[in-house]
Amino acid sequence: MRQEIFVSRHQAEWVALEQWLDARGDSARKARAHRRDWHGLADHEMPARYRRLCQQLALARRRGYSAVVTERLQQLMQRGHSVLYRTPAPHWRRAVEFVLAGFPRLVRAEKGVMLAATLLFVLPLVAMYTAIQIQPDLSSALYDPVQLAGFEDMYDPNDPQRALGRDNGTDVAMFGFYIWNNISIGFKVFASGLLVGLGPVLALANEGIRAGAVAGHLQAVGHGDPFWRFVCGHAAFELTAIVIAGGAGLRLGLNLIAPGQRRRIDALVEGGRRGALLSVGVLVMLLVAAFIEAFWSSIGWMPATVKYSVAAVLWSAVFVWLLAGGRNRRHAESSP
Repeated sequence: MRQEIFVSRHQAEWVALEQWLDARGDSARKARAHRRDWHGLADHEMPARYRRLCQQLALARRRGYSAVVTERLQQLMQRGHSVLYRTPAPHWRRAVEFVLAGFPRLVRAEKGVMLAATLLFVLPLVAMYTAIQIQPDLSSALYDPVQLAGFEDMYDPNDPQRALGRDNGTDVAMFGFYIWNNISIGFKVFASGLLVGLGPVLALANEGIRAGAVAGHLQAVGHGDPFWRFVCGHAAFELTAIVIAGGAGLRLGLNLIAPGQRRRIDALVEGGRRGALLSVGVLVMLLVAAFIEAFWSSIGWMPATVKYSVAAVLWSAVFVWLLAGGRNRRHAESSP
């Protein structure tokens, strides 16, 4: 094939590749930020175009085309190679990007089960709380008198200097206890999805009922103010994490009982993989919740206005993160 025909046949491909490298090859962050403004060569077509370019370069050399053509293709090949085979981001950066962007995207992708999990947790909580305000004796159906007395002592409004939400223990010791307690609840809610989807329903409803019973009892006996000052901050991360763990468990259960066109084992593996990724984000949320609970929520002398203001910021941050995180990023679902 004559050089002129070869160049005219592939000129458009080379120009498109050059434009892509100029606009999107230098900075991955810039490329992600402006991906909606780009209307040239699609990103997913780049590997195939690069392979075609290497083939065209080999042909040009074998056929003895001029240095102008071969050098141009050589430069394009080197630029493409530096983009496709650049050193991957370190593990810590990939982990941070997953938490900030990939996890919220995955939560939004499972919005159906997440909404169901929210209702399964919130409705029993609100129902139990309301019922105890009407009939205070209902709290004794879930907790014995010794437990109820312990709750009342931990949130005694007549002792503002003591640590809220605990009988004893240092902040560091309680931090470890809260980590163990929170993670055990989250794991139980998620893993119960293997019980044919019924497990997360019962686990979420049970957690909602028990939380509503404690809150309702303390409010009914006049200990509501210390209790709300204690839970308002860390609840943003802890309760949301439990709901997400429940949603992941529901997805696991649904894949088990309704695999669709896939084999049941394949659907279960896929649900387990997505659940494992969600569990990574849930673990981070529970760690944050434990830290806040141990070192901030337990402060008894802090004015309620300060506690509620910080809680409003934390709740807003969680909602913004889950609703907007990763919307401008092309995040591949992969474990950190």
